[in-house]
Amino acid sequence: MMATILWAAVGVPAKEQELVFIWNKATPEAKIIIIVLGIFSIFAWSIMAAKAIQMRRAKRLNRIFEEEFRGQKNVLEIYDRRVQVDGCPLFTVYVEGCGELAGRQKAQMTRGLTRSLSLKAMEHVKRALERSVAEESLKLESGLILLAIAVSGAPFLGLLGTVWGVMSTFSNVAMQNQADLLTMAPGVAAALITTVAGLLVAIPSMFGYNWLVHNLRVLTVELDNFAQELVSKMEIEYLSDND
Repeated sequence: MMATILWAAVGVPAKEQELVFIWNKATPEAKIIIIVLGIFSIFAWSIMAAKAIQMRRAKRLNRIFEEEFRGQKNVLEIYDRRVQVDGCPLFTVYVEGCGELAGRQKAQMTRGLTRSLSLKAMEHVKRALERSVAEESLKLESGLILLAIAVSGAPFLGLLGTVWGVMSTFSNVAMQNQADLLTMAPGVAAALITTVAGLLVAIPSMFGYNWLVHNLRVLTVELDNFAQELVSKMEIEYLSDND
């Protein structure tokens, strides 16, 4: 209602859409900022959708792999079957750890030793698992920095456009020596639209970022717990009692 009264006061035809009118009255700088914010929004929504699908798939595959892992009799049983599971963080950590374990065993057997590993060799396996956990966490985290930039940067871009537009409006008022609603309202409205655009980018990005970070932390904790469990089983089965 207030918007209708305002446009009527400044002589805008009722049939003309408000957003179209504001866009036409916006300064070139404000239009550039709105276009940049639109590109930010496309990237932000694309990242949120892609990361949500990735994390949902990772959770589902992790549950399936955990059931299979706990059902095996030997810690290397799944590894020896040479199966491939793309997009499963737990499986990737498992393969890295088992690969390091198998490599150490092969090196010892080449020297005529048993399959049991020394404490030093088991430490190398632990480091391989820690490295794999860190790499998988980074993969899950990739792209979130762009959302963080959208959350923190979009409102400031919008504010920049608003301040610039208001500055231009008052400059025009000063040059025309006429300070009335007809002169100021279109410029101020066009200036404020950049702030609205910035908030429309930042608010969904903020909710999406927080949700993704929460899920990332859950997955990272699951990776750490699984790595510790895997090391424990490896030590029980393959750690030499002589060390």
